[in-house]
Amino acid sequence: MTDSLTSALFSTVATAAAFLQPYEFSPTVLGVCLLAAGLYFRGLRRLNRKAGWDTLLFALGLVSIYLVLQTQIDYYSRFSFFMHRTQHLVLHHLGPFLIAASAPASVLLAGLPKYMIRIMSTLRARYPVITRPIRMIQAPFVSGFLFVAIIYFWLIPGIHFDAMLSLPLYNAMNWGMAIDGLMFWWMIFRQPPAGMLETRHYGVRLLVLFLVMFPQILLGAYIALSPTDLYPIYALCGRVLPINLLQEQALGGLVTWIPAAMMSVLGALVLLVRWSQSSKMVTTPPIVPEPAAQHTMHPMADPYTTT
Repeated sequence: MTDSLTSALFSTVATAAAFLQPYEFSPTVLGVCLLAAGLYFRGLRRLNRKAGWDTLLFALGLVSIYLVLQTQIDYYSRFSFFMHRTQHLVLHHLGPFLIAASAPASVLLAGLPKYMIRIMSTLRARYPVITRPIRMIQAPFVSGFLFVAIIYFWLIPGIHFDAMLSLPLYNAMNWGMAIDGLMFWWMIFRQPPAGMLETRHYGVRLLVLFLVMFPQILLGAYIALSPTDLYPIYALCGRVLPINLLQEQALGGLVTWIPAAMMSVLGALVLLVRWSQSSKMVTTPPIVPEPAAQHTMHPMADPYTTT
């Protein structure tokens, strides 16, 4: 009995280990994920902050992106339209959502070497044109348009066919989805540095979240309810799920239709909570110090922001 349990345990561990191995190893994906994790935890140490819920969100987002790109999930995504759409749901929605919701900007910046921060500050001061394209892309309605457009682009049947047969196009598709998702959700959950006014009002970002829902619903419904095979590449290259083509296509359409659109609802809830918290902070009257204590600095105060 003990031998059979031990054998079953080893078999389970071996199966899990095999599943976690990359279908096609990418040193770039591994390097980017390790770099992001290293900067984040180095930033935590420099800021003398303890890991909390924000750290958990960041870690879950980073790990989820790694898993769909560097495990056997990537293999199934290449031979199953349903798994492909699930992979892109994580790359474009869930993973970036979790990372951006953790508000990691200050921690990642603190994790950078000081000389890199000085170089970045110098370049930004001397050549403001460098940041202009980023500001344009991060404009709420532009970012929302790009967020939806990239989904439609890679699901055009002819383009999708070519992307699934070409490794460079396939990698470009996946990287593009992840980067675009990060930029969109970063814009949605962006928190300004202390003392700076937020120029992108919460109401505008809520409107963008509302607007990006409908194109995804329409596209997902069209794919799910289509009576014809829109993506014959999966029949040509072989399929891994024991269901027929139209059933698998319908499942892939449902992933684009329901969970992707629901991410907007979840994002709106997070924004509403933050909007409420921000409003309370603004409406809270400042504490006026006693005259005798006006020139006394608290030992924990920042001398650069104290007036």
